[in-house]
Amino acid sequence: MIQPDPDSGAMASDDRFAPEVRAGAGPAASVRQRIDSSWVLMPIVAASGFAGLGYEIVWTRQLSLALGSEMMAVLGAVAGFFAGLALGAFVLDRPIRRARSPRTAYVLLEAVIGLWGLICVWLLPIAGRALSPLLGTEPAPALLWAASFALPTLVLLPATAAMGGTLTALERIVREARGDPRVSAGIYGANTLGAVAGTLISTFLLLPAWGLSGTLICLAGVNAVCALGMLALESAAGRTPVEATEEVAQIGGPRLTITLFATGLLGITFEILVVRLAAQVMQDTIYTFAGLLAAYLLGTAAGGLAWQRAGRRVQDASLGGLLAGTALACLTTAFLTPYIARIAETAVEGGLAGELVVAMALFLVPSAAMGALFGLLAQRTRDQRGSLGWAVGINSVGASVAPLLTAQVVIPTLGAWTAIIPVALGYLLLIPLRRAAFVWAAAPALVAVALWVRPAPSLTRVPPGGALLAVREGPMVTASVVDDAFGARYLEVNGRFRMGGTSSARSDHRQAMLPLLLHPAPHRALFLGIGTGATLVGGSQMPGVNVHGVELSREVVELLPWFADPGAPAAAPRVTVADARRFIAADTTQYDVIIADLFHPALDGSGALYTTDHFETVRRRLAQGGVFCQWLPLYQLDLPSLRAIVRGFLEIYPGGSAWLNHYSVRTPMLALIGPRDGGTLDLAGPRALSAFAGQGPRNTDDYPFVTFDARRNVQALTAPPWALLRAVTQALRPDPAELLAEPTRDALSERLAAYWRARNRFLDAGTALPGDPRGAALIEAASPGLLDALRLSPEFDPAYMPLIGMARSLIASDRTAAARLLHAINDAAPSRGEAREILSREFGQ
Repeated sequence: MIQPDPDSGAMASDDRFAPEVRAGAGPAASVRQRIDSSWVLMPIVAASGFAGLGYEIVWTRQLSLALGSEMMAVLGAVAGFFAGLALGAFVLDRPIRRARSPRTAYVLLEAVIGLWGLICVWLLPIAGRALSPLLGTEPAPALLWAASFALPTLVLLPATAAMGGTLTALERIVREARGDPRVSAGIYGANTLGAVAGTLISTFLLLPAWGLSGTLICLAGVNAVCALGMLALESAAGRTPVEATEEVAQIGGPRLTITLFATGLLGITFEILVVRLAAQVMQDTIYTFAGLLAAYLLGTAAGGLAWQRAGRRVQDASLGGLLAGTALACLTTAFLTPYIARIAETAVEGGLAGELVVAMALFLVPSAAMGALFGLLAQRTRDQRGSLGWAVGINSVGASVAPLLTAQVVIPTLGAWTAIIPVALGYLLLIPLRRAAFVWAAAPALVAVALWVRPAPSLTRVPPGGALLAVREGPMVTASVVDDAFGARYLEVNGRFRMGGTSSARSDHRQAMLPLLLHPAPHRALFLGIGTGATLVGGSQMPGVNVHGVELSREVVELLPWFADPGAPAAAPRVTVADARRFIAADTTQYDVIIADLFHPALDGSGALYTTDHFETVRRRLAQGGVFCQWLPLYQLDLPSLRAIVRGFLEIYPGGSAWLNHYSVRTPMLALIGPRDGGTLDLAGPRALSAFAGQGPRNTDDYPFVTFDARRNVQALTAPPWALLRAVTQALRPDPAELLAEPTRDALSERLAAYWRARNRFLDAGTALPGDPRGAALIEAASPGLLDALRLSPEFDPAYMPLIGMARSLIASDRTAAARLLHAINDAAPSRGEAREILSREFGQ
């Protein structure tokens, strides 16, 4: 059973502290006072879980900045967190059980957590920056896992170990206050319910408002409130012994320990598998993960609280029923997964509320069963050992093993969907061997067999008339090669995001050529993110340039042969599978040009590639005269995010400039060019860019504005792709004086300004085209806007050349219309003779 709550390090008191409340002993008012006191404690129990989960979210994000976004690094950090909880649960068990005042012990634990949370504002980033160079650019998976496990285990140990003792102390305090020895499941449920609030409030409110450091300070304040609240109750609470009760355990000793360990292992494995599947049908933002985690925790809390109320009225044989019910609930999620993709298409249109509906459908029932199961096991452990901490410790050890096992064995061997079936069967194997076990296991076993024999569903969307050519499923992404009905081939990642294809190859080549041409003599170029490899190949075709690519996903690299260019050089460019941020921090090579590809800003983790901290690290890797190019997908960004990125970029590259890759209004791309030692510009120079960016937040590691702006960036995907491009061109006021040297400034300033005005009119004309017109309809719709652009600047070739092409195509079908168009072209650009030549040759005019 999964133990997701960071405060779930728990231990319990032993029966020496049990009061002797016998039937009829003491006044009724004393009993009522104890019951009332226990309810006053519930907000503290919930607040403790709130802070614990909030810390886990913030620390995980801080660790990913230092260790990278590879699955080995992320899951290593999670495992290290659980290891700290387990250690604290074991080590602090006896001291808390023997403490004269459990309230004082609890106050000390909250104080340690809050103090260490404040220290981690500085300590964790410093430790992470020190570790990256030690790991190197290409650490072995085992080394990366070990480092990712060791860093949080050691650096966070004071806090995580203290968290491992809080639930034990709270269980003893509430047990003594209520005069009831059976409160374990209720404490666990209330604590986890607080964790639900911690997940949602930290992600949706605290982090966007205060950033990582500010949120840690807020959470330390919650620890302080918990400690002060408990101190306030200390003076009013007298220790009321609880009657020791005799419990007959149905499972004991090694079996109970094995069950606790296995349920922790199976629960975390199930969570990882479902999150991997959900990433293929949901938006995969920071808010998506928060919704999934909240749904899981809500179910766990509901199950624990429900067991607290109903468990004592149920026979001990219910363990088999709970295990079988948990298995069946997991299998139900596997059965629903293919249909969840369809539900998600509609639900995601409802924004965050829609994603929460999908998260509930995936997680609520299985996690409720897991919560009730852990509530039963925790109470059994408490009854047998006088210690809730043993239950939490063993369960957390199983949870700490699950990430590595899932990433390295389960998903690569079985796939994320198929692996849910053996997870469910694992619960069935834990049912105690009795005659009833076969009854409990029958239905889940039959469902498991039925699911096993059916093919694993594909969550990759294939267009009508298209085909799925290849799939690579890994612990982090599912990468697919898809052909559409017109024969265009593209790379799709996690079933939703296109990462380039054959139709965009020329544009991808240009993404490499532009920054390379801005350097006077490039010899060494680094590409961060390679997608289909077209940009990397474009750079390798530049004479004398040695290119090196860095790609996060091994699955993407394995699919590169599907997009190989027959005309490309025989020697394939070097590609390293690594996190781009960690690679740059660990590398010592100096590069002439560094090119960062298009990163979807809404994807969780991508926003970290647009921070000032990362831009500064890149700058340190540039050789003298080097150039950094950051490509931005304007069709996937909103205006506030773009301005935040530009502000941060100009802070690191004061001479930065902005360039358009092409004049397409369907997939507009903007390049931010950052020269180490000054440079040239196109769309706008530093003064114009600074005026455009204005005042406001920057995108930094501590305050990743772009990550928090994911909701608006997701909405930008449904807006016309040219919406931000038009906003940019209208808001920017480029100054020719920033580009032109003094001798030619007066002669060329007006021509350059006219060219920019023509460009803007050209883009406006493209956005006004209805649908996808072709032939005569295209000429009729497009020519007025192109002629307007040409009148503004006869030198604007992007309008002039298409107009000449249109006129030539009309000669065979409508000579009158062709002549009329040629006259209009000649009137708009009389200094250019091609239209006159065609009129003379074809019409004798």
